[in-house]
Amino acid sequence: MFPRITFIVGGAASGKSSWAEDFVESTSKTKTYLATSQIHDGEMQAKIDLHRARRNTSWALVEAPIDLSPALSRLDPGQICLIDCATMWLSNHLLADSDLETAQTSLLSTIANCAADLVIVSNEVGQGIVPDNTLARRFREAQGRLNIALAARADLVVQISVGLPMVLKGTLP
Repeated sequence: MFPRITFIVGGAASGKSSWAEDFVESTSKTKTYLATSQIHDGEMQAKIDLHRARRNTSWALVEAPIDLSPALSRLDPGQICLIDCATMWLSNHLLADSDLETAQTSLLSTIANCAADLVIVSNEVGQGIVPDNTLARRFREAQGRLNIALAARADLVVQISVGLPMVLKGTLP
């Protein structure tokens, strides 16, 4: 049986998005890609272009950098949605000076009430050195709290390292 909520975590450029896309492709469900990134420069455009090129035309695309609720509330039980990624979503809220606790509570509630299966990608940011500035430290702490909350609610948690999956919770279908 496919898990209702799968949480995929890994370092930058670890292969987590590619692995998540393949994981979602393994289902026969209708696929939605919920993109949280915003294009601010050529580097981000190139990264988004790469992600788009990997997906076939069977995926619906929804861009939702801040508010995921409308997109998630429209999904049906026969669908699966890949949220890529929670890190960009959190960054967008942090840079918009949102109340992070309220935003996280709302996201977790929306996830709990979503009818579709969800695959959520996020970055592991707590294994490096302590950042040298307040904003970066605030982000690292908020990302850690968000990752812990998402992992607690997930049926399956997979850490990706060097493109390889390591199951931390649950069982791969």
